[in-house]
Amino acid sequence: MFQGSMVALVTPMNEDGSLDVTALRSLIDFHVDNGTDAIVAVGTTGESPTLDMDEHCEVIRISVEQAGGRVPVIAGTGANSTREAIELTRCGQEAGADACLLVTPYYNKPTQEGLYQHFKAIAEAVPIPQVLYNVPGRTACDLLPETVERLSHISNIVGIKEATGNLDRAREIIRRCGSRIELYSGDDATALDCILLGGRGDISVTANVAPRLMHEMCALALAGKQAEGRAVNERLMGLHKHLFLEANPIPVKWALKEMGLIKGGIRLPLTTLSAQHHETVRQAMRAAGIQV
Repeated sequence: MFQGSMVALVTPMNEDGSLDVTALRSLIDFHVDNGTDAIVAVGTTGESPTLDMDEHCEVIRISVEQAGGRVPVIAGTGANSTREAIELTRCGQEAGADACLLVTPYYNKPTQEGLYQHFKAIAEAVPIPQVLYNVPGRTACDLLPETVERLSHISNIVGIKEATGNLDRAREIIRRCGSRIELYSGDDATALDCILLGGRGDISVTANVAPRLMHEMCALALAGKQAEGRAVNERLMGLHKHLFLEANPIPVKWALKEMGLIKGGIRLPLTTLSAQHHETVRQAMRAAGIQV
């Protein structure tokens, strides 16, 4: 359903932590102009844990409105409460999102059966296309391939963002699910190889900073042009690595501020990037051809 470079968009904020709607609209135009293939709003990179329900829905609505059909918008609507996830997913559907991205429930550690029932309940409650999101490094909850296979038989579960960076895991999901579900990388450092294995794209942090190069890399990988894709990806490897020097989205928001695209707002408990990392991130940006 979706393919290519799908930016895990930051949520711009003013210095006091309030939403910066003007910057959000400008960022979406920036991505459309630079070839980003889809906007993923209010995911982890969008600071979903610290947005309240009204803000969450507002960011989705504005993202859909500003995209104006030029690129698809996937709304992050996951939660560790099934009822809350259903409510957010309804919000995404009502706002006109093309699909919703649903992270595995965090902190409460459900069983695999609990995960199956959680995602099944959301899919049955809201008929919008839905993309599963597995990132056990943040959630302490791993959605196993056999559970993904069970979920792939639900018609409006159309994809999975697999963010373990484990290519053997990617192969197994593709083997088990075939064409019933599309695989998207959620790990920039291994995204090229994931696409070459049969994945359809990358839901990317790096794309916030280097959208044109990420689009080019994903397009080359989708075309099977391995050598050319690796050459582009080599320029991006510093960003893939150093945008995670501190918890995402701390480094990427700092980089975007350096580029003059957003202000410096970020919500506690996250804080701005430590000064000791500034030059490292700047060097990675320069390697990708970004003026700082």
